[in-house]
Amino acid sequence: MNELIISNIVILCLIAVFASVILYIISQKFKVIENPKIEEIENILPAANCGACGKAGCRDFATACVNATEEEFKSLYCPVGGAIVMDNVAKELGVVASVIEPTVAVLCCNGNCDNAPNKAEYNGVSICRIAHQVSSGSSGCVTGCLHLGDCVKVCNFGALSLDKTTGMPVVDEDKCTSCGACVKTCPRGLFEIRPKGTNGVRVYVACKNTQKGAIARKNCKVACIGCMKCAKITPEVKIENNLSYIPTSVDANIHGLELVKSCPTGAIICTNIKEN
Repeated sequence: MNELIISNIVILCLIAVFASVILYIISQKFKVIENPKIEEIENILPAANCGACGKAGCRDFATACVNATEEEFKSLYCPVGGAIVMDNVAKELGVVASVIEPTVAVLCCNGNCDNAPNKAEYNGVSICRIAHQVSSGSSGCVTGCLHLGDCVKVCNFGALSLDKTTGMPVVDEDKCTSCGACVKTCPRGLFEIRPKGTNGVRVYVACKNTQKGAIARKNCKVACIGCMKCAKITPEVKIENNLSYIPTSVDANIHGLELVKSCPTGAIICTNIKEN
């Protein structure tokens, strides 16, 4: 009986050793040797793993950088690390990084407590995506900010906060990395990533309401009413579904102040503009 047990143990051990040898041979035959440059590039990156670069994470982005041709590399950019990091990556790879204009998250809504006063009280779960599904919001604006701060919660860089007075999210431009987390999170699509602009001057429509003018202004006095006056300033401005949109191609330094003055409701905002 003991001999039988011992023989079975020996057989099992031999099978295990044989299987291990086979697995080792297969693993050596099909193993992929990774370029050591990938780890070097990954160490240069900020390790945010935010996906703002369009890749799954910093490791994936590093792999893309190493495997890219010189021309392909120019289209790769890490918003969190910015120009400094990309220059270091380019130097390590012996290529030249593209000069990309700095960007920042912009809130396209000005429905604060004064402009869009509460008409009802929301007593549900304090999560924007849930409130969006069950309510038009306290102000009644179906596209306005819900003031519950989902965007603040997902910002890993402390660039967003809720203003206690206005109830609106505030972007700290010095901390914002343009990672796009707020863009993806806001259920009403109120955030955009836009170029910071020369001297921080940029112009945009702080409204997403596509309802007709009278209805939109009933809930927010600074709602866009699609009056088309801004479109007369420059043909680049587009009016669709009762809503104006100012693309980033519009030079805020040239047209910004004029666009602001043309808007009868104050829906257009131009930052850091100085009137001559």
